[in-house]
Amino acid sequence: MMELALDIGTWVLLLAGSLLLLITGFGLIRLPDLYTRIHAGGMADTLATFLIFVGLSLQSGFSLVTVKLLLVIAFVFFTGPTASYALAQASFVAGLKPKLDGLSESEDKDETD
Repeated sequence: MMELALDIGTWVLLLAGSLLLLITGFGLIRLPDLYTRIHAGGMADTLATFLIFVGLSLQSGFSLVTVKLLLVIAFVFFTGPTASYALAQASFVAGLKPKLDGLSESEDKDETD
């Protein structure tokens, strides 16, 4: 009975992570500018990787493989958002401004003053 519950939990985590990666892929295609794409890719990709690797570590039991998977989770947890921030900061410094949908030039200037 415990093995069945472990298998079900593993499959739920793997499917949830895979579905989140699929949604992220569609978001990267459909979102309007670089900054929203960076947000979708960086945040959802980190969560999806976490879900998939936790599912894999549940399936592997407590072993050296589990320790390695947890180390990879920790690495992705810190590097994914950091890389997203670095890309957004470099784009902003290079002069790429975020799109402001629905605002005209005069409204944009009034809000920044």
